Amino acid sequence: MQMNAQSCVPLLSLISGGLCPVAVQAHPHVFVDTGFEIRFDAQNRLASVKVTWSYDEFYSLLITEDLGLDRDGDGRLSAAEDLLLTGFDTNWDEGFDGDLEIRANGAVLALSGPLEPETDLIDGRIVSTHVRQILTPQAPQEGPFSLKAFDPSYYTAYEIRLPVRITAGLEGHCMLERLDPDIEGALAQMQAQLLRLDVNADLEENDIPLMGGEFATEILITCPSS
Repeated sequence: MQMNAQSCVPLLSLISGGLCPVAVQAHPHVFVDTGFEIRFDAQNRLASVKVTWSYDEFYSLLITEDLGLDRDGDGRLSAAEDLLLTGFDTNWDEGFDGDLEIRANGAVLALSGPLEPETDLIDGRIVSTHVRQILTPQAPQEGPFSLKAFDPSYYTAYEIRLPVRITAGLEGHCMLERLDPDIEGALAQMQAQLLRLDVNADLEENDIPLMGGEFATEILITCPSS
């Protein structure tokens, strides 16, 4: 997980180095199972999302060792260790958006920073949660709503493997739909762009975008009045 927006690695790793003139070495370094708890307020407006991140075992081990936690290796944290770990991944640098994009009818919504952080160590994996408030709550007719968790650089790979549910307001009234990405299409698009470049070309100068979002699963929320 890259909390520092300046240390991201470009997304090029999924394209074979033999197929393009650009050096291709980057690939996901951190793998995070992700879930969403979607919350509507008393006025039935989309108001906040609780995000769950469950880190892969190797990254979890690196973090616990770095912080000097779970020295007995039993996979459980004391109250003091849990307090030390809580919020380790919510001290974000300026400009970092939390690798979360929420849209209302196609328009990106402004979100708060991470609130109410909680962290635990479960079966050797760090599991953390935080809440993102939508700064301008959205009525159902402003939808449909879209949620994506992704690192634009693809240094961190987010997979929607944890529950996604509506837990307040309009539960049972809105439809959740999972839209998986077209991986082959995204790869073909990136490859076609890279094949046009010289080996020493600068990607930014040639308008080659970071494509982490193209590899992200989308959660679509449609409510009756949207």
